[in-house]
Amino acid sequence: MTVRLTHIGGPTVLVEAHGWRILSDPTFDPPGRRYSFGWGTSSTKTAGPAVAVADLPPLDLVLLSHDHHADNLDDAGRALLPGARSVVTTPSGARRLTASNVQGVAAWETTAVSAPGLPDLTITATPCRHGPPLSRPIAGEVVGFALQWVDDPAVVWISGDTVLYDGVREVAERLDVDVAVLHLGSVRFGLTGPLRYSMSGRDAIELADLIRPRIAVPVHFEGWSHFSEQENALHDVLDPVSGDVPSHFRWLTRGVPLEV
Repeated sequence: MTVRLTHIGGPTVLVEAHGWRILSDPTFDPPGRRYSFGWGTSSTKTAGPAVAVADLPPLDLVLLSHDHHADNLDDAGRALLPGARSVVTTPSGARRLTASNVQGVAAWETTAVSAPGLPDLTITATPCRHGPPLSRPIAGEVVGFALQWVDDPAVVWISGDTVLYDGVREVAERLDVDVAVLHLGSVRFGLTGPLRYSMSGRDAIELADLIRPRIAVPVHFEGWSHFSEQENALHDVLDPVSGDVPSHFRWLTRGVPLEV
């Protein structure tokens, strides 16, 4: 399967495969604003999108790992949801969004979506824990997404915002991932000290070694002040790895489509 990926910024990626146009975690606000994430945490958006909303193609599907953090759904991203044919998110997110084109799926639940003239697409929600143990009541519900088209065994997996824990490792046991889009950045907040709320580069290496995708694409490590491991730091971790692991990783230039 050929997949065309365009990294728009942060977690926002346009995925084009089998004629489908899929957008993950839409964030299109301009930079400069500080957003509250609750419980005394906040972050400033430091970079705008590499592709404007007006330049997007018509969207068949939006995948929203969670709706309650502005670095995954900001005001401009929220405004484009009604124009998508379908939106898939968490069950709690679907209740909050209350729109007819939105459905919620919990971890390891599966749903099928269709679009005229395109092959049917099966979406399996995958587990996420957006912080340390016992943080879910504070960090909220998050899911990743595994995409598989009819008559094509290859899986495109978007990790969602998560730390590396047993629920994410289970993906290696259950799915044959061809292309993995990994949310990294090692999120930290001053208020919570060394606690991390997303994966690091070292986590990405361990996960890629478990999953063995054909391609692993790092995203969601730039554009916000709460990332403790941004692009240069990630290059330092991912680029020098010996053995066959580096062949998994492909870096995207923001705004430039890449076929993988």
